[in-house]
Amino acid sequence: MYDELTEKDIKKMQEEIDYRILVVRKQALEDVKVARAQGDLSENFEYKAAKQFKNENERRIRYLEKMIKTAIIVSEDSAEDEVGMNNTVELYFEDDDEVETYRVVTTVRSNSLKNLISRESPLGSAIWGHKVGDRCEVKVNDDYSYFVEIRSIENTGDDGTDELRKF
Repeated sequence: MYDELTEKDIKKMQEEIDYRILVVRKQALEDVKVARAQGDLSENFEYKAAKQFKNENERRIRYLEKMIKTAIIVSEDSAEDEVGMNNTVELYFEDDDEVETYRVVTTVRSNSLKNLISRESPLGSAIWGHKVGDRCEVKVNDDYSYFVEIRSIENTGDDGTDELRKF
């Protein structure tokens, strides 16, 4: 499976990899070494915790490297009047008679609690490329869908403050 990432996503991921290799890895190895020196490893909680942290760090490095290796690079550019990457969109939900605001981002930055929706999500893919005034059907699954109307689109861009998901 390939994830769609922007150049900024790749850069941020590479920065995290570099930090984890140059800083976190060294500290994790030192923590394991110190805990191992405390004696009996079978009942040494510090040793087990240090090993677990070291292994989690290595998994995260491998995960990020794989994401970069298999990524499809997408542009942040979009037409002024169409929903695209890093656009903030005001949507009217017909069923709920409510207006909500979302920003369309890549999968690695999506966070529903902060109204950051992925382009690949049902809502993101339904509104992608549409214009103000368009009525879009959001298909959640084969049995359920709903409609939203695009009220406004603002090209907010990527200021670099969105965190990468941890998975």
